[in-house]
Amino acid sequence: MDRLSEVLNRFSMDAGVFFTGNLCGMSSFELNKDEAIHGHLHVLKQGKLKLIQANMSSLIIDQPSVLFFPQGKTHRFESDPDVGADLVCAAIHYQSVGSDPIASALPELIHYPLNEKPALARSALWLFEEAFAQNSGREPMINRLCDIFIIQILREVLEDIELSQGMLAGLSHPQIGRLLATLHQSPQTQWTLEMMAQEAGMSRSKFASLFKTLVGKSPGEYLADWRMTLAQSMLKKNQSVGIVAHSLGYDSGSALARVFRKRVGMSPKEWLKSVSKIGKA
Repeated sequence: MDRLSEVLNRFSMDAGVFFTGNLCGMSSFELNKDEAIHGHLHVLKQGKLKLIQANMSSLIIDQPSVLFFPQGKTHRFESDPDVGADLVCAAIHYQSVGSDPIASALPELIHYPLNEKPALARSALWLFEEAFAQNSGREPMINRLCDIFIIQILREVLEDIELSQGMLAGLSHPQIGRLLATLHQSPQTQWTLEMMAQEAGMSRSKFASLFKTLVGKSPGEYLADWRMTLAQSMLKKNQSVGIVAHSLGYDSGSALARVFRKRVGMSPKEWLKSVSKIGKA
C-alpha cells in the first residue's frame, strides 16, 4: 500500500458542499465549538476575491484557485457586489474527534492557483461542470468530487516541501515515508528504534535525528500517538478495550487503559463518555 492510502483508509474526510454559485459582497465562515475539527474548501472558478483571515491578514485571489483550510479557521471573503465570483464551497468533516492526524499535519491555509497545478485543474473542471449544472444526482456527485479533490490536494502537498510538515513531511521523504507506511499498517508490532531504523535503511542515530527533524517528534512518540489515535477511532466504533488493545500490540486491556490515561488524561470509558456528550451537543 502507498504512503497516503493507509492514513486515508483509517481516517476518512467527507466533504459536504454548501454553496455553489456567484458570491457577491461579503461572506463570513465562522466556527462554533462543535465545528472545531471541520475544515473548509473553496474552489474559485472565475472572478476576484479578497480573503480576510481572523488575524486580519488579507490575500487577493484573482484567478481560478483552490483555498483549503484544513483546521477550519475563521475567515471571510469580499467580492465585487456587481460582478461577484463563481465559487464552490464545502465543509470537510473528519472522522476523528479532537486532533485529526491529517488536518494537524497540514498548514492553516493551502492556496494553489489552478494554472500552476495541472492535476488539480483537471479535477476542478469536472467539479465545476457538475456544480454549475442541474444534472440528476448533482448533490452526491459534487460531494464525492470534492472528496477526490481533497485527495488530489494531499498529493500535491506531499510533493511540496514548503507545505509539508509533521506526518506529511515524513511521508514525503523516501526512506522515512516507507517506514511510516509500515508503522501505519502494523501498529501492533513491538517496534524498537533499531527495527525502525533498519526498515528505513539508515543507521540508528541518523534515523532518529532525521525523523525528529522531519516529523517533529521522536519515532517512539510518534508510534505512541498513532496507536492512541487508532485506539480512539476503534473505541468510537464500539470495539471493546480488550480487542483494541490486542489490535494495537498491548498485552491487555488494562495495559492500554494505563497508557490511554497517561496520554489522553482520562480512561477509555471516560473519554467515550465525553465524546458522546460532544456528539449530542
